[in-house]
Amino acid sequence: MPIASVNPATGKTLETFEPLDAAGVEQRLARAEAAFGAHRLTSFAHRAELLRRAADLLDEDQEAVSRTMTEEMGKPLTAARAETAKCAKAMRWYAEHAEELLADEHPDQADVADSGAARAYVRYRPLGVVLAVMPWNFPLWQVVRFAAPALMAGNVGLLKHASNVPRTALALEELFRRAGFPEGCFQTLLIGSDAVEDVIRDRRVAAVTLTGSEPAGRAVAATAADEVKKAVLELGGSDPFVVLPSADLDAAVRTAVRARAQNNGQSCIAAKRFIVHTDVYERFTAAFTEAMRALTVGDPLDEATDVGPLASRQGRSDLEELVEDARAHGARVECGGRRPEGWDGGWFYEPTVLTGITPAMRVHQEETFGPVATVYRAADLDEAVALANDTPFGLSSNVWTDDPAEQERFVRDIQAGGVFFNGMTASHPALPFGGVKRSGFGRELSGHGIREFCNVTTVWLA
Repeated sequence: MPIASVNPATGKTLETFEPLDAAGVEQRLARAEAAFGAHRLTSFAHRAELLRRAADLLDEDQEAVSRTMTEEMGKPLTAARAETAKCAKAMRWYAEHAEELLADEHPDQADVADSGAARAYVRYRPLGVVLAVMPWNFPLWQVVRFAAPALMAGNVGLLKHASNVPRTALALEELFRRAGFPEGCFQTLLIGSDAVEDVIRDRRVAAVTLTGSEPAGRAVAATAADEVKKAVLELGGSDPFVVLPSADLDAAVRTAVRARAQNNGQSCIAAKRFIVHTDVYERFTAAFTEAMRALTVGDPLDEATDVGPLASRQGRSDLEELVEDARAHGARVECGGRRPEGWDGGWFYEPTVLTGITPAMRVHQEETFGPVATVYRAADLDEAVALANDTPFGLSSNVWTDDPAEQERFVRDIQAGGVFFNGMTASHPALPFGGVKRSGFGRELSGHGIREFCNVTTVWLA
């Protein structure tokens, strides 16, 4: 079956591609193996030069690359531009810091003297060919945050991108080629999901990283475990956004809207569950609902658009089912809850706020991947913490309070890979990113991310 690029704002097919056959996959695996043999021996300075060149090219191509993303998955063009700029920034950050992050580690010789060593140290060496199974929602950023550290560490990459963003996937391969990375250092595999298992099992693939759904993560992790290969998973999220009485409510509302509506609501780290202390619940909910209702839904290529379409027809159907289930079980729809008029060809859905959520509703436990927010009333701090943790996911969290004791309580007790106070969750090259529980394991970005795909080698000299 062809791999199609379909514009979600119109439902029209832009371009189709034939997936690679077995011979095509084999050719790319062989190239990757050969490329690793040479790339691992290059200097950090050489790799950094190539990665900076890729960043420069991305800056030059920002408008074209951003438009490709918008046309393939529907994010507003302004957001696509910001994503492109962020990718260039991350490339430069790793070009600048990789050598330092992977420098040899020398323990105090007094601590290892009883091992019989005259000298001992730790060296980080690349693992080899890393397969990345990536999602469509941040089709550039998700790839770059894997590729930049992997290439700087001396690994090579194979990208199996989401099947609805093939043009972005091919543009990434071309970007690294134009930057001067040798053939085979970074390649796109235009294959279906059913072909991923065989690639993971191939002896030339050393490790796999996946960002995506929980079912996809389970499948990839199971295969990697069966082959005893390293895996890093970043899966779903149902992040809490907790608002306590000491918060600046105006700032909290403005940030809450951005945190829920970013990327048309299709972000693992988007705030999804808004847990508000009873003392400020009515004021926050009224202002939040008004602001969500005021968002402009429309053509993502229009500079005035706040919320574009969902990326797929199925994604919208899944979201509608969650909202209708909540409505049927007594939830109140404060705004939205339907398809907007005038966009029959695209997969649009109105920004939606639901209140009166109970455990009987699917939306209480399932991730809403679209512009739908659920708002909870918490009687006190203890209930706010309990509600925040009452989810199978644990990616990140947002807490609005100026009270140091309350902040420390969340740092101690929140079950998530991050806690952001008086702001919204965001990924940054210098900070580790990842989750706990069903949000996955391992970390991306920072020194933690670049070391995930390294052979941590003990060197002992008598």
